[in-house]
Amino acid sequence: MPVIDVTPDTEMLTLTITAEFAAPVERVWQVYSDPRQLEQIWGPPEYPATFTTFEFHPGGRAVYYMTSPEGERFGGWWQFVKIDAPTSMTFEDGFADAEGNPLHDMPVTSNVYELTAADGGTRAVYRSSYASVEDLQKVLDMGVVEGSTQAINQIDAFLARQRRA
Repeated sequence: MPVIDVTPDTEMLTLTITAEFAAPVERVWQVYSDPRQLEQIWGPPEYPATFTTFEFHPGGRAVYYMTSPEGERFGGWWQFVKIDAPTSMTFEDGFADAEGNPLHDMPVTSNVYELTAADGGTRAVYRSSYASVEDLQKVLDMGVVEGSTQAINQIDAFLARQRRA
């Protein structure tokens, strides 16, 4: 499995996930920079994502929803802060209703995704920072570790299917 480490840190108010992929940095970057590819891996396998807005540039927004097996929609939004293709992006990440409207009573996460070449593939470090211990604990209780791990672990299989197609 690509995820090799998950480290929540309540002192630093961070959650760091490290993964290794059997593909070059540029190919992994394409997954995150193309909403149609990102839909294939964003969220747990049984909750497919649909991006309705994807403005991949600093200041741009992304709006998406994940659909449960029962048809319920869970929304989210991103605000891109910095993009340094093909190695890193920084963005704010928040919860939204089914129509993409931000939920102001839910945590907003500051994320830095970094990709580096490693052993013929890619090492990815996903670092999420929270405003408070309560915000970090809330997302941990909601299953962010399990959901993120399931999502990230889909990337190698997705890339392998793309190579065969």
